[in-house]
Amino acid sequence: MIIRNKLDTAFGPFGSSTGFFLLLGGILATIYSFFGLILVAIGAFTAFTTTGSQIDTVKKKIRHANYLFGIIPVGKWIDITADMKLGLGKSHKGYKAYIRGTQPIGIHYNDIRIFLYNAENKQIMPIQKFNSYDTSIIALEKLSVQLGLKMI
Repeated sequence: MIIRNKLDTAFGPFGSSTGFFLLLGGILATIYSFFGLILVAIGAFTAFTTTGSQIDTVKKKIRHANYLFGIIPVGKWIDITADMKLGLGKSHKGYKAYIRGTQPIGIHYNDIRIFLYNAENKQIMPIQKFNSYDTSIIALEKLSVQLGLKMI
């Protein structure tokens, strides 16, 4: 069974919203010229491309995937070994853009993520994200049982 988890947008909130505007502008431009299809492709790519993880519980493999156009997963599979561990960690993502060239606007996301660690307790990759600590503990215990890994 393959478990899919969405983590983040690849280009952040500002890049995704720009992609939506390019997509809409490309659709309108396609009425007048076929070059609008290029804008549609670029807009769809930036608006819908996300990052995530895929866990194959049967074959004991995991991968950090980029979902191109929100559909096509691309990434390298990593074999899960017995010396790997799972643990929780806080994550902070901050994005800054400028309105009218000089006025900064910032968006900050704080969440809790389940990370995969190697034998030396170094982070390999994020697996899942949660908004609350309680739900992350429950999911961590469930995932450690499914994969047969220790928790940190």
